[in-house]
Amino acid sequence: MTWVDDYKSKLCTAVEAVRLVESGHRVYYSGNAAIPYCLINALAGRKDELLGVQLNHVLLIGKDPFGGPEMEGHFRHNSLFVGPADRPAVNDGRADYVPIFLHQIPRLFRERIIPLDVAMIQVSRPDEHGFMSFGVETLATKAAADCARIVIAHVNDRMPRVLGDSFIHASQVTRVVEESIDLPELGRKPGTEVERKIADHITELIPDGATLQLGIGGIPDAVLSKLEGKRDLGIHTEMVSDGVMEAIEKGIITGRKKTLHQGKAVLTFVLGSQRLYQYVDNNPLFEAHPTEYTNDPFVVARNDNMIAINSAIEIDLTGQVCSDSIGQRIYSGFGGQVDFIRGAAQSKGGKPIIALSSTAKAGEQSRIVPFLKPGAGVVTSRGDVHYVVTEYGVAHLFGRSLRERAERLIAVAHPKFHDELEKAAKERKLL
Repeated sequence: MTWVDDYKSKLCTAVEAVRLVESGHRVYYSGNAAIPYCLINALAGRKDELLGVQLNHVLLIGKDPFGGPEMEGHFRHNSLFVGPADRPAVNDGRADYVPIFLHQIPRLFRERIIPLDVAMIQVSRPDEHGFMSFGVETLATKAAADCARIVIAHVNDRMPRVLGDSFIHASQVTRVVEESIDLPELGRKPGTEVERKIADHITELIPDGATLQLGIGGIPDAVLSKLEGKRDLGIHTEMVSDGVMEAIEKGIITGRKKTLHQGKAVLTFVLGSQRLYQYVDNNPLFEAHPTEYTNDPFVVARNDNMIAINSAIEIDLTGQVCSDSIGQRIYSGFGGQVDFIRGAAQSKGGKPIIALSSTAKAGEQSRIVPFLKPGAGVVTSRGDVHYVVTEYGVAHLFGRSLRERAERLIAVAHPKFHDELEKAAKERKLL
């Protein structure tokens, strides 16, 4: 039997495919812009037939058919990175959150710490050899597909064929559902004045020939828009956005000076516009890899002049970074922050950067605080923090005492909180 015959024998509808899921199964489904909506909607439609199905995933965007109270007992999220879709269920106690470094997620499946029964994935059309690309999200999808007993593939002719270590052969899937749908897009907002000021400070830390890691949000977008005049920058990151594409088109990002994968933009997922999805399609400039490679701090460190730019919810006066919760309330996840902060710290000429606006709640609350909120989690330890950037400047903390850290962090806090922070620092015997 040829792979084509085998592929055709596996074709079915989404409703037929998800009949393979049984009560008590552990299911993984791909996230970000690769969520197989036709499969998850069909699975949610089986609510009354199923009990105790665990749903493992990273960031979910769009509507979540499993998150409502009526799903309790039938489906339960086991979130490896919390987003708007599953945040209410996690904080109501109807879903679970696993604090985990992004580079270690594939290990959970490979070592059967989370044994998977079913992987539901979205892929590109097979090429002439029967290989389908994971497209806009390799991340942990490759490990899930390797380890699950049952693999259900949503084949979407609008999924780009992204090159790299990002393919699965048709012979490795159990069922195939063909459905053509547009991938979800990430909207872009104009940068705020604060974000632009932060980006100005960050770009001063970026030398020509540096390799960048940037994430989601206004600050990374503002940094990418401020790179005019920089030369031969490279990309080794989790996410490729429209800003990366535009910097490549302007000749700012070339990868010529990279010390690892020269001339290539290394990534693990793509999130942006339809134009971006078309741009990465079959484009040899891009290499997608699983997170056990892209996010491995030892791999990251092989890039000289690695500049890692990550965000925070709040930072205390000693440099402890909370980025996954607001007090006790879980907001997101570890993601790759620590992976890249540690990798950049070990890189020759590298700079790990935590960037955040100085205030929250319309300027009424300082994000540089005497103590983290009760219940807040420390994602990045004070020993890992080198640079903290706000709109008021750069605090370089590496090798600095607690007193020096407090002084430097107060200096980049909003001026209206200086007196309050200095008083708290004195009470803590930091000053």
